[in-house]
Amino acid sequence: MFIEKIGINAGLIWTALEGGESNVKIVKQVTKLTEKDLNLALGWLAREGKVKFNEVEGELFVSRLT
Repeated sequence: MFIEKIGINAGLIWTALEGGESNVKIVKQVTKLTEKDLNLALGWLAREGKVKFNEVEGELFVSRLT
């Protein structure tokens, strides 16, 4: 059950990143995920090598890998 939910949430994040790199805070607002669900789904995508992270002045950004 948790695995399915994480996969669905990863899909929400993937869709939210269609426009390019985004602040993780913005991704959270757009997807309406809780902090826990957001982090689990981002971890899933990172483990699959589908996203990359970038930190700028203490702010975390995420984008799709092509």
